[in-house]
Amino acid sequence: MKFHKIYLAVLLTAFVLNSCDTKTNEKTEAASDTVVTTQPPADEELNSDQSALLKEIFGTSDETTEGSVLRGVTFGDPVSKVKSTEKFELFEETADHLGYTSETAKLETIDVQYFFSADKKINKITVDVYLNSPEATKQLWNASKSHFSEIYDAPKIEAKKITWNKKSVRVSMEDVSEGKDYGLKFLFVPTDKNVLAVK
Repeated sequence: MKFHKIYLAVLLTAFVLNSCDTKTNEKTEAASDTVVTTQPPADEELNSDQSALLKEIFGTSDETTEGSVLRGVTFGDPVSKVKSTEKFELFEETADHLGYTSETAKLETIDVQYFFSADKKINKITVDVYLNSPEATKQLWNASKSHFSEIYDAPKIEAKKITWNKKSVRVSMEDVSEGKDYGLKFLFVPTDKNVLAVK
């Protein structure tokens, strides 16, 4: 009979300990199931300063020469000039264009493509800028609009596109954002074919 009492006491103790452990585990599990909510990143954490980004895209004043269209390059320039002056990383070289890319610290991407004629002279330039948010797109749109409106004549404004003309150059800027992909596309083309023939 004494054996049964000891056995019953051990069994009861094991049951009590197991019960306590289960409650502790339930509390721990409940605590770990709590959803941790964080604030979305602030714009300054997600996006570059748009005026600094504008300079990075179009070139600083020391990269820009008199009469250049973009980043020290103008229409009619030889491909060799692009290769010697462009500071972005070459990612593509085909029979009709050179592609350069750069990524900002905020993981925004700038792709510049220089198109050229059969005689290896620049005749079109495109710039694609991939951004992180609609706010960054809006800020770069406004900064670019101010920038080009100072240099070129009054723009033609459409819903998601603006076009400027000045002498022999046409520049267009288009908001190409779609879904969660944000960005702007710039196109630089000569309006005077004589420009290409002179160089």
